[in-house]
Amino acid sequence: MESYDWALDAYRDGAVFTAFDIETTGLDPQKDQIVELGAVKFDNRGPISRFNVLINPGIPMPEAAGRVNHITDEMLAGQPSLEAVFPDFLRLVKDTVIIAHNAPFDCGFVNQKLKDSHEQAKRSGAFAAADSARNGQGSLLDGIDGPERGAGPWVPPFPALPNKIADTLVLSRRVFPGRNSYKLQDMAAFLQIQALSAHRAEDDARLCMEIFIGCAKKV
Repeated sequence: MESYDWALDAYRDGAVFTAFDIETTGLDPQKDQIVELGAVKFDNRGPISRFNVLINPGIPMPEAAGRVNHITDEMLAGQPSLEAVFPDFLRLVKDTVIIAHNAPFDCGFVNQKLKDSHEQAKRSGAFAAADSARNGQGSLLDGIDGPERGAGPWVPPFPALPNKIADTLVLSRRVFPGRNSYKLQDMAAFLQIQALSAHRAEDDARLCMEIFIGCAKKV
């Protein structure tokens, strides 16, 4: 099990982090969809910027998932697609260390959707169109900001997040051993961090940030 000492050292040295969280229609990234994405960028001086957006999944919100996150079809109607949101999110996390509570879930969903969009772009020939629009100059990694006007659909610059990633669930178990529960809300309560809107992406991202900072202070 990784100790994430490197992440704690990076935090003390002033590295920039992005804590993020997602809400979804279910637990399977291959068939379920992201309906909300929230993030907080920060360093050891405090928050730098925040990000939160509802996403139209293109499918009805399952009742079971809605009972947890309280997100309804009415709230999602008219919201942007994930493909429209991805450029802003990738721009936010660029050159930062990503942290999430149970990172394999959140990062797994994002990576699956990036992979799906990446492969769809390859099948549709969008990669060739994007390269032509750049006149053969630069790299697909330059595509975070989206295409130039008239250049066609946005092409995902990579099939998975290239960032270093730390998991506050694993870190909490290491720094505070012996607890009965390491769920996000339970760890927040233990560290006396007030949850303002449980199971909503931006506030859960904030809790993740605060838990990481609490672990750093404890160590």
